[in-house]
Amino acid sequence: MTVPKTPDATHEVPRVFGPEYRTASLGIILVVTLIAFEGMSVGTVMPAVSKDLDALDLYGVSFSAFLIAGLLANVVAGLWSDRRGHAWPFLLGVGLFTAGMAMAGAAVSKELFIVARAVQGLGGGAVIVAIYVMIARVYVPATRPRIFAALSAAWVLPALVGPGLSGLIAGTVGWRWVFYGIVPLVVPALVMLLPALRGGRDPDDAAAPVPAGPRSRPLAMTLAATATAVGAGVLLYGADRLHQTPLPGAVAVVLGLVALGAGLPRLLPPGALRFGRGLPTTLMMRGVLASAFFGVNAFIPLVLTEVRGFSVGQAGIALTIGALGWTSGSYLQSRRSYDRPLLVRIGAAAITTGILLTLLALVPGVTGWITVPAWVIAGFGMGIGTTSVNITAMRQSPDAEQGANSAALQVVDTLGSALTIGFGGVIVNLIGHDDIGTGYATLTVLMASIGLLGVIVAGRMRDIS
Repeated sequence: MTVPKTPDATHEVPRVFGPEYRTASLGIILVVTLIAFEGMSVGTVMPAVSKDLDALDLYGVSFSAFLIAGLLANVVAGLWSDRRGHAWPFLLGVGLFTAGMAMAGAAVSKELFIVARAVQGLGGGAVIVAIYVMIARVYVPATRPRIFAALSAAWVLPALVGPGLSGLIAGTVGWRWVFYGIVPLVVPALVMLLPALRGGRDPDDAAAPVPAGPRSRPLAMTLAATATAVGAGVLLYGADRLHQTPLPGAVAVVLGLVALGAGLPRLLPPGALRFGRGLPTTLMMRGVLASAFFGVNAFIPLVLTEVRGFSVGQAGIALTIGALGWTSGSYLQSRRSYDRPLLVRIGAAAITTGILLTLLALVPGVTGWITVPAWVIAGFGMGIGTTSVNITAMRQSPDAEQGANSAALQVVDTLGSALTIGFGGVIVNLIGHDDIGTGYATLTVLMASIGLLGVIVAGRMRDIS
């Protein structure tokens, strides 16, 4: 394992782009920028994809397929990183992510598009966990808030140009080229990053901590991750069929819940689902914040295009500004040492406030552009909240559990987002495509309730004295 260097006697915090970390920082930021382009672009063009492939009924599933597949990859990549280092999970993840982008661009049916999104999810899930493990092993604790702020800053360029550019491309040469256009960006990113991957765990290093405990068992964890991912997919499938075929839909919902109940607890530390004090609640807060934020974020372009008559490019501006708010929040948290649980509580409150403010876009006489300041507030909450969760989780994690806990962070993030986006799609389908405004209002109130839960339980992140 690569041992971070200790700050010198003056306690000067190493610079993220100083000689010690420059190569790793540039490589990580390049790859995150690539993923950011995908996230900002796909969210913007999904209304166009849905119309072209007659896939409005699978609008939520297209996001959930990405996230659920990523959940499985999170766990496998975490296990691999703890045992063999983060290099190979990272490289394999980038390859799958790129293949999924090409498949999405070539999809001729909504079913093939969903498969492509799942392949992207497998790649993206592995990449993010590998990056988190790399940060935990390469950067000293005092520098971690700064590298996370730099990661958020990597969203600025994609946030500024991604939605507008993808909307322009979709309106001219077609949405498929939004996916094809990202593929060539992989080559320079990998060329820059390869030297930074040399900091992986050496399996022959006797000083490296050996993973131990129930979450270090490859077969058991893989089976648990499979059960969780399949359970989430079956649950969402059944919920989406309840209004058409109630009995088969109800059976699928029950089976999905059983699979989730069998698999999910094994992927998390004891007490996580009860919001136990310390690390269990820290990990769960990542899922709470992501569930509330992304459960609304995925549907903002849909409601603006279908209810308020925005173009695809105009609707993407709200997501653009939200990403800038996220970057601002992450930057501010890096300026000094803060009470992290307090920042997470403030972040949850900001997300809840931003979510509720987007409801004004449905009020006659109120401009749909109200979503812009609303999503600045919500994005700011994600910036200070999720970064503080990540930093706290790293501080609370023993070296031998960095991969497992990085995976757990992504599991609750992806599962929470997949379920809330998926159920958002269920609500829209249930209420009807001719009344998307009511469906959006319903899911928004539910997501605000999740944000309020985060405000209430954030204090349990503190370790037991």
